[in-house]
Amino acid sequence: MARDSQAALVALNRFGFGARGGASGDLINAASDPRGFVKAELARPNGVLLEAPGLQSTPQLGQAVFAYQEQVKQAREAAKETGKAAETPPQAPADQKPALRRNLSLNAAATEIAGQMAEAKPADTMAKPETMQPSAATPPAAKPAPQPLNVIQKTFRAEALARLQRATLVECGFTERLVVFWSNHFCISASKGELARIWAGAFEREAIRPHVLGRFADMLKAVEQHPAMLFFLDNQQSLGPDSRAGQNRKRGLNENLAREIMELHTLGVGGGYTQEDVTSLARIITGWTYAGRQGQLGTPGSFVFNANAHQPGPQMLLGKTYEPSGLAQGEAALADIGRHPSTANFIATKLVRHFVADEPPPALVARLRDVFVRTDGDLKAIATALVDADEAWKAPLTKMRSPYDFLVASGRLLARVPEDPGAYLNNLNLLGQPLWSPAGPNGFPDTSAAWAAPEGMKLRLDIAAQMGARLGNNIDPLDLLEFAAADAASIETRRTIERAESRQQALALLLMSPEMQRR
Repeated sequence: MARDSQAALVALNRFGFGARGGASGDLINAASDPRGFVKAELARPNGVLLEAPGLQSTPQLGQAVFAYQEQVKQAREAAKETGKAAETPPQAPADQKPALRRNLSLNAAATEIAGQMAEAKPADTMAKPETMQPSAATPPAAKPAPQPLNVIQKTFRAEALARLQRATLVECGFTERLVVFWSNHFCISASKGELARIWAGAFEREAIRPHVLGRFADMLKAVEQHPAMLFFLDNQQSLGPDSRAGQNRKRGLNENLAREIMELHTLGVGGGYTQEDVTSLARIITGWTYAGRQGQLGTPGSFVFNANAHQPGPQMLLGKTYEPSGLAQGEAALADIGRHPSTANFIATKLVRHFVADEPPPALVARLRDVFVRTDGDLKAIATALVDADEAWKAPLTKMRSPYDFLVASGRLLARVPEDPGAYLNNLNLLGQPLWSPAGPNGFPDTSAAWAAPEGMKLRLDIAAQMGARLGNNIDPLDLLEFAAADAASIETRRTIERAESRQQALALLLMSPEMQRR
């Protein structure tokens, strides 16, 4: 069979995280059967699961937070009694939330990089953020010794490292890209508070990964009942007005979760629901909460149904009456919303926008929508239909990689498996995509305009220049170009790299090339 390097580039960049460097042979393997190369991962559903030593369940992590918070409380009380500052456990850092940087061009890159190479001489004197190789960064001598990490920080970093290592090592990365897509679709934000931060990785491992190649309805249920989502959207505060708890506490509904289920998770704006439907769904899912530190309702940190907080009586939602049946009332409503035609169309549109084009081809959206309806939301069947679609292979590679995609793709090409997540986390903060921390429940944007603004590209150029300065001496960028694109690389990219003033500059230019920035 003839090898097709251009189709291999599409397979690796559009559907995955790009080719790995070293002896992986990813581009050659993909060139022989591009579609088969991508679909091979769909035949390994257990490969989506993520298990690593030390990663704990959501209830275990909840109990760890509760214990930590009690420790902090006791330390503060002791400080008050003694009238002086007492040692308290290190606090979780405030999340950096830079404004989203939104547009690319290789035109002035060589000039920019040349100037930066001069500035970058000794790596330990650079007043720049860490790059992808934290071992190369030497902290300024004047800085005080860092405090030990608390359990929340340790957990977040361990979860981040496990995710980054998986993305770096996996062959194509299609299922990992699907994980990232669904995690952003059903997003929470680690900046919500300590519980959200420690639960962010577990939420993805427990509610997203097991269902990426399963049924949408199962993922929907797992997500909406996960303590991280309930905490993020305040459903533990939502009380049925006529429930025992609602009458005792004189408090009522919180519609956050119900609204986002309909607007962002399923039907979408214009999906045929009304404000009355939002209020009705909010009533239906009252009582969906998690057990607190005292464990009165169940194991601390686990999902529980609190019947005392649940709004009694039947509820009308989208023209259908749901009889009072406690927890089952909400599960039945979710199941129906999950298979609604508007949900099928909304999910199909988002998938095509993510993988193919900012303006999704209507025929392809219709095809995926029909697969969704016909298979009752079989996500593996939908992913297969996406890969089988000619439109997905003919559309030009014009979508901008998100900061996360760019950093992972760079690490893969450089054959650098991260041993510490700090540099990645710092660069994600810098580039406006802090891990598991979008600014709102709609997640990070999924269009090129969001990531291709000049200021955002300048920051990418800074990072590429730093990587070039630190790693360029030991790497031949032209060899890397062969790993990344081979003869699918443009003449302009190849000539730009060949004409670079140094290997360091050439590596930076490669990382800023369309072959590395576009998917």
